[in-house]
Amino acid sequence: MVSTLSKPVAVELKPGIKAPVQETILTPRFYITDFEAAANLNLSAQEEELQAMLEEMRNDYNRHHFTRDESFQQSWDHLDADARQGFIDYLERSCVSEFSGFLLFKELSRKLKGCNPLLSEIFHLMARDEARHAGFLNKAMADFNLSLDLGHLTKTRTYTFFPLAWVIYTVYLSEKIGYWLYIIIFRHLEKHPENQFYPLFNYFESWCQDENRHGDIFKALLRSQPGLWNNWKARFWSRFFLLTVFATHSLTVHERTNFYDSLGINATEFDQAVIRETNATAARAFPSVLDTEHPDFYPRLRRCWESNLKIAKINESDRLVVLKFLQKLPLQLSIFGHLFRLFWIKPIDAEALREVVL
Repeated sequence: MVSTLSKPVAVELKPGIKAPVQETILTPRFYITDFEAAANLNLSAQEEELQAMLEEMRNDYNRHHFTRDESFQQSWDHLDADARQGFIDYLERSCVSEFSGFLLFKELSRKLKGCNPLLSEIFHLMARDEARHAGFLNKAMADFNLSLDLGHLTKTRTYTFFPLAWVIYTVYLSEKIGYWLYIIIFRHLEKHPENQFYPLFNYFESWCQDENRHGDIFKALLRSQPGLWNNWKARFWSRFFLLTVFATHSLTVHERTNFYDSLGINATEFDQAVIRETNATAARAFPSVLDTEHPDFYPRLRRCWESNLKIAKINESDRLVVLKFLQKLPLQLSIFGHLFRLFWIKPIDAEALREVVL
């Protein structure tokens, strides 16, 4: 069951502090989970791998990476207004997402300290990484005379309860899709340096290794629990969360095509590349993955993001609330209809694929 806990605290924002975007189904969320279930995880099946990854985390290969150099010491007023706004939106969403991970990992580390020292230290070090990422992104926003009051967010944001199994599925996917998002942008800009309008992108290659390492940790957690990969429920939830993450990615990417245009990236091609690579990566951990090469897959996703863009235009209009609701309803139903059809496309049996490879 999913439940939400609101913390409605009124806090006046200081000048230069950006008001957070309104929470929607597409905005990054803050999570809490079943900490007792986390404390009681039997990790014996993957303990050796987790110990090895803990040693990597202790080595902290990126400890000197997130340092701003002189390339940031310049004005960004020359940026096109649309590209500037799209980039700020991108920075905000990324910062909130990283900060969400920091809060969850920090609380998991604290709750597990006395009963599961291995996981407690792993989560402590992952929280360290997420805090660095969020802080670095927030400093980037400050270059555009805006920043987020992250302390304010902890007091005012809605906290959503996810069962531990759902956390493991979704965090694994968010880390892996983050890896592919960063590395695809980095590789593109390596080939087209003329489109690199801000030095943040120089950091993406090492940055994405943090995402990849975090994803591998959650893969080990998933594979340590047979109930998360060896039954029909696991196959159901794998497909459900893959589709949820991919749909969210597709809708948000196409909401800010001006940002990707400024990088010389076709938003639709980028969206499909990230989905395709993340799905292939997930086949190493999940029992089932989506058939992203099915002829209906991307056309139905396209109809979803096209409907979402129409909804956004309706929201921006000055029409009556009731009229907006009536205009949006068929578009919302269309999105859910296409997602329902996508879910029931015959999946790919990832366990069988692994057996063939082995």
